Amino acid sequence: MILQAQFDQALADSKNLPERPDNMTLLKIYALYKQATSGDASGDRPGFTDMVGRAKWDAWDMQKGTSKEDAMQQYVDLIEELKAQ
Repeated sequence: MILQAQFDQALADSKNLPERPDNMTLLKIYALYKQATSGDASGDRPGFTDMVGRAKWDAWDMQKGTSKEDAMQQYVDLIEELKAQ
């Protein structure tokens, strides 16, 4: 499973990026990771007092319907793009 190996490497690489991504990019990284590992968003959407949790859940929910493989590939591509910056 070559995609799984690439995904695992991208996970490791994400911890050593040359610079910290902006918040929107961090949300996308989180959402793609959750979609690739857990599937569509589940559970209740956090309340308005948990703004960070709500933003993360919303970003994940926007990936609804994306297959595990597509999410993994998008994650790998995004991390590669960030490493090149």
